[in-house]
Amino acid sequence: MIRKGWLKVVLITTLAASILGACGSNNNNNNGNAGQNAGTASESQAGEKVKLTMWGAVPAEAGPQEVIDTWNKENPNIQVEYIRYVNDDPGNLKLDTALMTGQDADLFINYTVNLLQKRVDAGVALDLSSKTDYNIDEQMGVDAAQWKIDGKYYGIPTKKNMLFIWFNKNMLDEAGLPVPPVDWTWSDLREYANKLKKDNVYGLLQHDAAFTATIDGTIAGLGVTKPDGTSNFDNDLWKQQLQILHDMMFVDKSTPEYGEQVTSKMPVDTMFLKGEAAMLSAGEFIFRNANNLKDYPHDFKIAFATIPQVTADQKDYKYAGGLGDFLSVNAKSKHQEAAWEFAKWYADGGMLPMASGGRIPSSKSVDNKQAMDLLLKGLEDKYDSESMNKVVFGQFPSFQLNVPKQAIDARKEEYEKYFLNEQDIDTTLKNMAKRHQQYIK
Repeated sequence: MIRKGWLKVVLITTLAASILGACGSNNNNNNGNAGQNAGTASESQAGEKVKLTMWGAVPAEAGPQEVIDTWNKENPNIQVEYIRYVNDDPGNLKLDTALMTGQDADLFINYTVNLLQKRVDAGVALDLSSKTDYNIDEQMGVDAAQWKIDGKYYGIPTKKNMLFIWFNKNMLDEAGLPVPPVDWTWSDLREYANKLKKDNVYGLLQHDAAFTATIDGTIAGLGVTKPDGTSNFDNDLWKQQLQILHDMMFVDKSTPEYGEQVTSKMPVDTMFLKGEAAMLSAGEFIFRNANNLKDYPHDFKIAFATIPQVTADQKDYKYAGGLGDFLSVNAKSKHQEAAWEFAKWYADGGMLPMASGGRIPSSKSVDNKQAMDLLLKGLEDKYDSESMNKVVFGQFPSFQLNVPKQAIDARKEEYEKYFLNEQDIDTTLKNMAKRHQQYIK
């Protein structure tokens, strides 16, 4: 049985890799009027009942199913089914295989630019250049352009994105520590973690999605390459931040050792909400658990701070954020027009029920106050309003890291060796730059 299962995984992986490798303004708020534009789709005009499938990584019960149910109720001729995939390597492979092999996948959400690039290269993301009935730049703002591939849109960024530090404010108050300022540093964070750690309480936990937020924001400001065109993956700021984090693991013991966290698959958000950590580095996606007091009961107030920069005088530091949940239409879909109508409706307010889980729509057609009210409904006393308004709903210079996935994977392989004490920091930086340089060539 094990050998057969292994063979199946290999065959699926090979199939997806070979297929992918071979392939080279509407200002109206449509929320609450889902059928306004959908009737123009040729499929529904012809009287054919169209079935679409939309793939996304958010659990259906955390908002997507309510979105889909609203659309389906108002559009009997265009019915949508939501399929959840996990946003990890196996999950993205499953989606890519579905896109390329003709399985049901008319619409899909991308969570990183490098995965979008891969799908554009494979010819499965529809080029929206010919669509003149929706102005993405006007509806979503200047940050939308970070998702362009070769100057073109292959989908719509639909939500405001942000990574930040979550604080157990009760623990902050007990330690006599203020909520940090926006421009705090990793040295400050290390000091906070040391003062906040206790027996069975970590000073800091980090979600996988936020682990490289600082080094990504640093390289976004410095530039991926140096003026001479060589890799900038060996810069001194990366060295400083990685060293601080290593010391927090092995000297201070204020954050879990990397190997322990990975092998045990630590549920860091659950641990934070149970009071087993004073700080959590994560994104707005944690709101869907933090707001679920039935399954994640907690009696402390939550405050927020930005992901810290490396040094106080660091120039051009950018914050992991901008816009996310990039919704694309499958270029191989048989129902592209119907899928496009759904995509516009979703972006301009149809996705609003997901705000309660932290997914704040980015369209200017959506009332921000309405989204905030959904996010905080009945939970106003659970959050520190001042830091929430400053950080969660603040405006910061942001980026979408556009580096080939192979280079990101190689970088991870090298820093993992450092955090597993298999090589020193200088060797780690040297190897990261060397391997990145190979991809540049």
